[in-house]
Amino acid sequence: MHTRHELELQSSPLAPLRAAGCSIVISLCTLWLTSPAFSGTQGQTPEIPVVRADAGPCSADFSISDSDHKPLYDAKIQVQVRYGFMSKRKTDLEVGTNSDGKARIEGLPERARKPLEFRIHHGDRQKSVSQDPSSECHAKFTVVLAAQ
Repeated sequence: MHTRHELELQSSPLAPLRAAGCSIVISLCTLWLTSPAFSGTQGQTPEIPVVRADAGPCSADFSISDSDHKPLYDAKIQVQVRYGFMSKRKTDLEVGTNSDGKARIEGLPERARKPLEFRIHHGDRQKSVSQDPSSECHAKFTVVLAAQ
């Protein structure tokens, strides 16, 4: 059984507009609550890609950019790690940079017969940098890949 007031509201010519208005308000609230600005994800830095050699405690951090100092996404960093008795064991590693041009290689050996040579390339641009883990266990490289 409906009360007289409920019947008046249902038969009112504005009833469809009220229902539509409520739907719009609910939709806008939902969009606002799920937006990146509300959730706090806006402005967060992307996760830095990491690859592990599992050959020791050393690491190398990379920041790769172009000649305009803009970060390069998915620039490839390659290295062959030799370790163990007489450096008989080897591991080939490759990691790509994130949208900030950053990447990290962990688990590099403390001692190496030769310095580690990191080959960095993006498209037709390439460059090499080296690290001697015995003198610099936790290296940081800022590399600019200029067009050739």
